[in-house]
Amino acid sequence: MAVSQMTDSRLTLVLDDGDDMMTGKTIYKSKSFNNVKTSATADQLFAIATAVAGLQQRPLYTIERSDNSEITQA
Repeated sequence: MAVSQMTDSRLTLVLDDGDDMMTGKTIYKSKSFNNVKTSATADQLFAIATAVAGLQQRPLYTIERSDNSEITQA
């Protein structure tokens, strides 16, 4: 039987940087924060992300969490 153990996590704020003048498509910029505690809940990360987003010049588009896990045999 295999077991998955979360090894690290990253929080990314995706910010709206306006529209491209040529194509009209929205441009997104991202700010990433490494070494997020793997035990952090979605509510905790949302609170931190919205607080940090308030310090940015660009409006917040979305919040993403990326987790990496190690899979081993039990």
